[in-house]
Amino acid sequence: MKIKIIPDKCIACGLCNLHAPEVFDYHDNGIVRFYDNPDQLEKEISPSQDVLEAVKNCPTRALIGNQEA
Repeated sequence: MKIKIIPDKCIACGLCNLHAPEVFDYHDNGIVRFYDNPDQLEKEISPSQDVLEAVKNCPTRALIGNQEA
């Protein structure tokens, strides 16, 4: 699953970190970033229910997930 972060859309609500803290973290200003690489905006990860919930519940669509079949 490819996850893309769009920082300009993030409102720092905290839902992504609540659902998938092992994947998402925040910069000092509260904007979402990947936990293990703060400068990366796109990442291939193993799909999990937590990550799917984080993407689905993002109120501004600052997270986009694409699953390849």
